[in-house]
Amino acid sequence: MKNESSEFNREKYYLNIIDVFNSRARTKIIEILAINNELNISQIIKKTSLNHSCVKFHLDYLKKIDFIQEKKFGRIKIYRFKDENINARALKKLIELWSFE
Repeated sequence: MKNESSEFNREKYYLNIIDVFNSRARTKIIEILAINNELNISQIIKKTSLNHSCVKFHLDYLKKIDFIQEKKFGRIKIYRFKDENINARALKKLIELWSFE
């Protein structure tokens, strides 16, 4: 008998790599965060040349899939890759290697 609970969790957290790279904007944000480690939204906007609502949308998605984390310092929010997530860590390493060769 299958454990329905674990089957449900697997489906809930299944993430296709195509979903992660679904848009150029999201890919830019991922690359910028991988290279710069920690940035606030204004820095991400400046480095990607994307507008605020676009960056916010993709940051919210990346938080939802547990790829990035948000730290708050008063009103300032800092975004970084979530090192506890093995997929996020692997993606960050790949981008770092690809960018510096």
